[in-house]
Amino acid sequence: MTTRAHVAPVSATRLPDVARQPRRWRLPFSPWHLLLAPLALVFAAPLVWLLLSSVMSNAEINRFPPSLWPSGIDFSGYRYVLENALFLRWFSNSLIVSFVTVAANLVFGSLGGYAFARMRFRGSKAMLGLMMATMAVPFQLTMIPTFLVMKKLGLIDSLGALIVPSLVTPFAVFLLRQFFLSLPRELEEAAWIDGCSRLRVLVRIVLPLSRPALSTVAVLTFLSTWNDLTWPLIAINHDTQYTLQLGLTTFQGQHHTNWAAVMAGNVITVLPVLLAFLGAQKTFIQSITSSGLKG
Repeated sequence: MTTRAHVAPVSATRLPDVARQPRRWRLPFSPWHLLLAPLALVFAAPLVWLLLSSVMSNAEINRFPPSLWPSGIDFSGYRYVLENALFLRWFSNSLIVSFVTVAANLVFGSLGGYAFARMRFRGSKAMLGLMMATMAVPFQLTMIPTFLVMKKLGLIDSLGALIVPSLVTPFAVFLLRQFFLSLPRELEEAAWIDGCSRLRVLVRIVLPLSRPALSTVAVLTFLSTWNDLTWPLIAINHDTQYTLQLGLTTFQGQHHTNWAAVMAGNVITVLPVLLAFLGAQKTFIQSITSSGLKG
């Protein structure tokens, strides 16, 4: 007579153990946000203070201790700025200088970066090293020679004096060169087999794939040109040729400063920069990470 041993199902014996395991509590967001959120508030505080101060009166701004919240909305600073006959001229001058500089850096930076990335010629590494070394030279050392060159060219006290020295920068060439190195050569070789020249390969194949790097160069060049004050202060004398940053300094006098107008003018000045950065922030990190893949 045979007896059958009763074997309990595995699932029946293990279900109670699984049920006893406590659930892991997870944050609905990344733990890094606990650190990044306070830092974002710290960096946003000056912009919030600037915006609030722009709708205060001069009496509130000069009050001590300073008031953190305006008692009422006062647009006298904005009216003073917009009624200034030269403000729109300064704004247009800044736009002209910034857009021309950005376009020139995209064109010449792409040509130079592609040459250093794909073309091998005698002295290319030495030229690249010398170009990178110029990034370590402070502007204060090249300021006087640049002024003398612009004076010889007859560009002093004109927008050309602000555009010509920044037509191409070593940073733009280097960043685009690093991004071009990360692109596969097979795409370009296929175009060469079809009879495309190097320039056509650059325009039709390489540049469409390099939109993140081009956007980064455009935004950083726009930021540096738009916010520049030192070089316009040296090269420009007549108030009709002022850029926006240089024109805002006229609101500050030796004995009296219209702080409401200064704050309102700075809010208007910050808006294009903020919009430019927000428009390109999606491609900014992608460009930086891709450009560091190869040396």
